[in-house]
Amino acid sequence: MVKRAYKYRFYPTNEQARNLAQTFGCCRFVYNSALATRKRAYFDHQRKIKTSELSASVTALKQEKGMAWLRDVSSVPLQQALRHLDSAYKNFFEGRAKYPTFKKKHKGQSATYTDNAFTWRDGRLILAKQKDPLDIVWSRPLPENARISSVTVSKDPAGRSFISLLVDEWIEPLPMTEKVVGVDLGLTSLLITSDGETIANPKHFHRYEKKLARVQRRHAKKKKGSKNRDKAWRKVARLHARIADTRRDYQHKVTTRLIRENQVICLEDLYVAGMLKNHCLAKAISDVGWGEIRRQLEYKAAWYGRSVVIIDRWEASSKTCSACEYTLDSLTLDVREWVCPACGVCHDRDINAAHNILAAGLAVVAACGENVRPATSKGAEAVLNEAGRLSS
Repeated sequence: MVKRAYKYRFYPTNEQARNLAQTFGCCRFVYNSALATRKRAYFDHQRKIKTSELSASVTALKQEKGMAWLRDVSSVPLQQALRHLDSAYKNFFEGRAKYPTFKKKHKGQSATYTDNAFTWRDGRLILAKQKDPLDIVWSRPLPENARISSVTVSKDPAGRSFISLLVDEWIEPLPMTEKVVGVDLGLTSLLITSDGETIANPKHFHRYEKKLARVQRRHAKKKKGSKNRDKAWRKVARLHARIADTRRDYQHKVTTRLIRENQVICLEDLYVAGMLKNHCLAKAISDVGWGEIRRQLEYKAAWYGRSVVIIDRWEASSKTCSACEYTLDSLTLDVREWVCPACGVCHDRDINAAHNILAAGLAVVAACGENVRPATSKGAEAVLNEAGRLSS
């Protein structure tokens, strides 16, 4: 049983749009106020403020003169904004994210409603402080007898409205397979597998780069504060959204196929943040989305009973011969094929790296045993036998 989000596009009425705009603004105000309060308390007095104190301050703030507009929206999204800030701090202190920043009006907006702030009946969803159900485009059905625990309404910079329904769902594991694969992530090709398969990199940003530069120039020439500038900015946002949507769709198709076909997938731990400091490759690395591919593989593997093994980032996968394990002193990026001076085998750089990643990953499987062992004994035995053969 997992918590799974189903995201849909919806089209609000004028009244719903006004209410959601108010809700987004109030959530942003509460989040920014709480962040400023916590920063001042810590830097000025070295004092940490708990979420319960901030929650009480929001309730008191509604009673102040000039703050009555906070009572026009549901109180649940406002309290959830405080919990989101608490999660942001937790992620920062545990090293998963940067220090929280203030939310901006012209960025993406969102508000979260828990189950006491919406009504779900017969496929109709009505949010608190609203009268009519949302006009949702049901692009895919919800699970039967789905219990919705929370609803997140969002609006992206392109002006599109989305709703994400969080439900508890039982996902059946996929049938066992004895196939294992090593995957080398690249730029010219998105993925290179140890089977010799090469998955192309569509370069989504590069495809729209000239058009994006054109609409950005038009936006820059408009008078600041004018409606024409807002219209031009909306065109830039829509083009960015199209690039992100096409990239995400392609990544989901690739990762889903890898999960369905392989029991164990071995990847290399890449230091993407450090690689982005290389200004010659930063744009291409950002466009390919290595981090998102790894994230999708990991959560889909947890859903469907697969294993994703991450090997050490300092493993010399490209310059080590997969046949005799001879390691070159250096191998520059422009060398795509090389001949091993020890055994004379000619290697394709990427396929050789995928073979080495597979061998290192299966060595981890053999060492860890039950921690990454597949679910059934027959498949586990086959994978561990392969691991022992490659590691020896």
